[in-house]
Amino acid sequence: MPGRLPKDVQFAREGSGEPRGPARAAAEPFAAKPFAARPRAAAAPRGPASGGAPPAVDDIDRRILRELAADGRLANNALAERVGVAASTCLGRVRALRERGVIRGYHADVDQVALGRPIQAMIAVRLQAQARGRISGFAARIARLPEVRNLYFLAGADDFLVHVAAASTEALRDFVVVYLSGNPDVALTETNLIFEHVRSDEWM
Repeated sequence: MPGRLPKDVQFAREGSGEPRGPARAAAEPFAAKPFAARPRAAAAPRGPASGGAPPAVDDIDRRILRELAADGRLANNALAERVGVAASTCLGRVRALRERGVIRGYHADVDQVALGRPIQAMIAVRLQAQARGRISGFAARIARLPEVRNLYFLAGADDFLVHVAAASTEALRDFVVVYLSGNPDVALTETNLIFEHVRSDEWM
C-alpha cells in the first residue's frame, strides 16, 4: 500500500544549535577564565504529536467525552451535573482534554436532506498501479468536491472509501462518472447506497 496521507500530522522536533553554557566567568586582568559548555536539557514534547503513548483517559474523562459527543453545546454546569463532578473540575477537565488533543473540535450534525441531498452512498475507489505517486493530489481534489462528506484512506484491495451526499440517483451517477470513473487514475469504483445511519452510543 502507499504511504499514509499527510493529514494534519504534526512532528515533534528537538532543538538544534550549539549548546549554551552558563555566563562567562568574571574576567581577570588581561585574561578570561575558560569555561566548559554545558548542554541544555531538551524540553519534553507534549500531546499526541510526541509520538509516545496516547494520553491517559480515565472514567471521568470518558463520561465527559460521551456527553459532549452527544451534545457539543452542553453548558459546563449541565455537563458537570451529568458527569457528577464540580463545575470547576469539569471545566478544567474539558480544557485539559482540548490541550492534549483528545477533543479535536466541535461540529454540527447537518441534515443532508434539508440541504437537498437525500441520497447518500459509500463509494469504494481503487487507483491504477501507475497512479500511486499521485495519490495525495487525487485525495485532495476529491475531498474539495461539495458532494463529499468524508474521505477514508484504506488498507486492502481498495484505496479510498468516499462518503457522498447527492440530490438524486442521477446526480450520484454523474458524480461517479465525471469525477471517479472518468478519471484515468481510477481503475475501479463500487457504489453502495446508504439506507440508514445509526449512531452508536457505545463507542467508549
